Amino acid sequence: MFRIRNIVRSWLPLAVAITLLSGLIYGAVQQVLRQDANDPQIQMAQDTAAALTAGAARESLASATPVDIALSLAPYLVMYDDTGRPLVGSGRLHGGLPAMPGGVFDYVRRHGLDKVTWQPEPGVRSATVIMPVGGAHPGFVMAGRSLREVENRVDNLGNIILVGWWGTMAAALLAVIAAKFVSRHSGGPSGA
Repeated sequence: MFRIRNIVRSWLPLAVAITLLSGLIYGAVQQVLRQDANDPQIQMAQDTAAALTAGAARESLASATPVDIALSLAPYLVMYDDTGRPLVGSGRLHGGLPAMPGGVFDYVRRHGLDKVTWQPEPGVRSATVIMPVGGAHPGFVMAGRSLREVENRVDNLGNIILVGWWGTMAAALLAVIAAKFVSRHSGGPSGA
């Protein structure tokens, strides 16, 4: 009869390695998915900030079609004055322009750019990029879009990784048991 302690002792390093690799894969892919969610907003914020700095009127850059950020997957823009007060934009929350936390604008003043996951209320999460605007009318521009689809993909990734982890852990355990069985019945050291 195999000793369970010896099987566990042989399987445990494999289990640790499988768990670490599964976590590494999950973390790496999750970060790629989340960082990719910023790409359109980076371009939108940079282009809008450059146009505003060059003297374009805020109203001319704001889409006439409002985007309900609680419901829509469409990207949106909101332009703020130098104090962080929303002035104009396509993004709407409960019919009004959304206000950002003041600390975001303080960070952007110091660093020139902020990429932040913003949750103005439960169930409403956006990938946002905030940039300063120079020129005659300084302020800020925020480009955002819903994270709903990205978060669905991350949830699916987690389920796939979990199933793979369970399967790999079981396969490793069966491989250790088989190796112990073959070793014991072939006359080699059993480790028992």
